[in-house]
Amino acid sequence: MKALPFKIPKSSTDTLLIQEDRGIVLYDKLHQHEEIQISIIISGEGSLIVGDAITDYKPNDILVFGSNVPHVLKSASSDEESYMISLFFTRESFGKSFFELPEFEDLSDFFRSSAYGIRVLSKKQKLKKQFLRILEEENRFDRFVVFLKILQLLKTAHTQTISSFISKRVYTDNEGKRMAKVFKAVMDEFSKDFSLKEAADLANMTPNAFCRYFKTRTNKTFFQFLIEVRIENVCKLLSKEKEITISQASYSSGFKNLSNFNRKFKEIKGITPSAYKRRLNDPHFVQ
Repeated sequence: MKALPFKIPKSSTDTLLIQEDRGIVLYDKLHQHEEIQISIIISGEGSLIVGDAITDYKPNDILVFGSNVPHVLKSASSDEESYMISLFFTRESFGKSFFELPEFEDLSDFFRSSAYGIRVLSKKQKLKKQFLRILEEENRFDRFVVFLKILQLLKTAHTQTISSFISKRVYTDNEGKRMAKVFKAVMDEFSKDFSLKEAADLANMTPNAFCRYFKTRTNKTFFQFLIEVRIENVCKLLSKEKEITISQASYSSGFKNLSNFNRKFKEIKGITPSAYKRRLNDPHFVQ
């Protein structure tokens, strides 16, 4: 199983890598890489984990992951093709001092925010047009010009940081395999009853050591992580299946107690499940 750290495949002459990912699943294992990644989701949707944040992704989302930011995109459907276009580069891809030039001074906030993952909120159609255009360009210089246009649009777009905490450490191969194995098990089987010992066994650690290990790398306990994954699935079910009840969504996502679910949902989402469901049906609803 490949896990973090993850090497982006490229030739020695590549400075900017343009990659298309198509398939039933994207690369759904927790990973990190030295390159900054700018991606647009053309089709497909699913769960997104960046640092300590658990959220979702959907078509036309534009996402940025800074250098060595741990992240995973897990497709929600087993029969719908996902399609993502990504650009990979480092701060030194075009020369050690390239992004230190005065012309790039306004990008400092963008690079700083990318360390927490970014979701782009505006200028998405203009950015999509440039992503599609960069695929059409055959000349490296022309592709680079389009890349600069993308950076220019990102510099002035409204954005939202995804995570509030990113572990600064670069994972070793063994650490990466441990974390990736735990993340995959939770995202694949979040509805089952997980014990701390089961999670620790996946990482080949004692429960006490695993608790400390997981908390230092994610800024949350294992069970906080599990609950957040479950709640994201509840939100997905409520938005996709209009007839499903809140109790049905919570039980199918692994919650055994409805009052406990309601409390946890409000703690994480800042809104009650019933108010969340009403807002899905009526965007103008105010609690």
